[in-house]
Amino acid sequence: MANVLSARQRKAIGMLWRFVMPYHWRVLGALLALLFTAAITLFMGQGIKLLVDQGLATQSAAMLNRSIGLFGLLVLCLAVGIFARFYLVSWIGERFVADIRMRVFNHLLELDPGFYETNRSAEIQSRLTADTTLLQTVLGSSLSMALRNALLLIGAGILLVITNLKLSIIVLAALPLVIVPILFFGRRVRRLSRLSQDRVADVGSYTSEVLGQIKTVQAYNHQAQDRRLFSAVVEQAFGTARQRIAQRAWLMTLVIVLVLGAVGVMLWVGGMDVISGRISAGELAAFVFYSLLVGSAFATLSEVIGELQQAAGAAERIAELLQARSQISAPVQACLQLPARVSGRISLEAVRFAYPTRLDRLAIDGLSLSVEPGETLALVGPSGAGKSTLFDLLLRFFDPQQGRILLDGLPLTRLNPHQLRRCFALVAQSPALFFGSVADNIRYGKPMASATEVEAAAQAAHAHDFIMELPEGYQTHLGDAGLGLSGGQRQRLAIARALLVDAPILLLDEATSALDAQSERLIQQALPRLMRGRTTLVIAHRLATVQNADRIAVIEQGKLIAIGNHQQLLASCPLYARLAALQFADGQP
Repeated sequence: MANVLSARQRKAIGMLWRFVMPYHWRVLGALLALLFTAAITLFMGQGIKLLVDQGLATQSAAMLNRSIGLFGLLVLCLAVGIFARFYLVSWIGERFVADIRMRVFNHLLELDPGFYETNRSAEIQSRLTADTTLLQTVLGSSLSMALRNALLLIGAGILLVITNLKLSIIVLAALPLVIVPILFFGRRVRRLSRLSQDRVADVGSYTSEVLGQIKTVQAYNHQAQDRRLFSAVVEQAFGTARQRIAQRAWLMTLVIVLVLGAVGVMLWVGGMDVISGRISAGELAAFVFYSLLVGSAFATLSEVIGELQQAAGAAERIAELLQARSQISAPVQACLQLPARVSGRISLEAVRFAYPTRLDRLAIDGLSLSVEPGETLALVGPSGAGKSTLFDLLLRFFDPQQGRILLDGLPLTRLNPHQLRRCFALVAQSPALFFGSVADNIRYGKPMASATEVEAAAQAAHAHDFIMELPEGYQTHLGDAGLGLSGGQRQRLAIARALLVDAPILLLDEATSALDAQSERLIQQALPRLMRGRTTLVIAHRLATVQNADRIAVIEQGKLIAIGNHQQLLASCPLYARLAALQFADGQP
């Protein structure tokens, strides 16, 4: 296998092997069962020899009974060994896939958002499901078959030589002829296996993307184009799989022809020796049995090697995920500790930042800004000005390329991200809801919150009334992403979730944009009480919602253009005055 697998694949498989090592006793038991069954299978050749030479050739009923009894005992032992081997190997395979899925998922949860900008989530999901399932199949079946047949090949080869050296030379001469196509086709199968898995991942990615946006697909009557595009993706996957299957079929065909051809020649030579009396019929029968073991072992190995090549590709793809490192992590040395509850003072000092996929365009360009504890600061400006990017930086989803951000005087880069994020409560413009009950979604940031606390947060967010109208109230299960709720209802649940966390800093990204007029008015009435004692940053395109903020920061193209209250900015900032004039001219309050 060392020549069949690349160095990177061997490293990946070695890493995955460490997942099996905690169960070394079961692995040892499976190996012993494997050795036991292989030994019994090999010993059956001697049983066949005794049956022919001492049971049939002597025409003795007693000898026949003894030979049949020995053969029956071997069959019983073989059955016990097969049961133990199958159970242990299958258990190891299932336990392995469960452990690795948990490990990969836990690792993915800690990777920074930048990783998901350059990697499709649907493809990652394919690696977590399809690739791990393939590894489970190989570890729970194919690898056992490979080891078993390798043992049979070695053992039967030795017994062939012991039984009859002349006939053994004929069979063993065919081995180099078999090894050459295995190595030749094996390299092709390995490459095509990786490509095939990538194409299957593309199918899953496209399916997830289209079905996840099914309303948009149907609203624009895009079904015909999606059928055409999906057909092209599927056909590409099929084409790659067809090439892989053809290579494996050629490999198996050549192995069978060469090995069984050698067995045929051996039978002719051996038959002539039996006729001439040079060997006994039992010796030839045993030799035929061992020859068939060698042939079947080689044929099975040639097939299993293809599956192992696929497993190597799957292991490599999973290893890539496990080897990915988050760009955002707690400092190894000099990690600072935040107090139990921060005051909420935020400072940005000459911050410059560009997203990893758009390094040539600064999202934040030399921005400096200070927010005092308990202050409400509104961020306004055109779309794409960098307002939401500031929230990403505050939550340390990304680190700025230049400058620094401080919380209560402590640089964010010297804080543990988990400790940092417990200081914030976020209400995004497009609220994220998860499959589960209404109560589960509200207590998402505080899993141990009581039902009373959940209800109080919902009432403060003016969500209680519509929740009680749902079929099972707070225990009503939501569809994916809150399917079945209006935009305003989803937004109010997200606000209730943020309120329940009771963090010292509140981040509102267009938090009322999806609310109807009545709900927005109720939320606006409640906001002063909800923000009391918290540092609050509010992103708003509708200036009427932030007129009462302590200060308003105007941002354009990642730069701070002006800062002040509503009246000051109307007089001193042309951009703000223009935005206000446009909105108020449209009749907005």
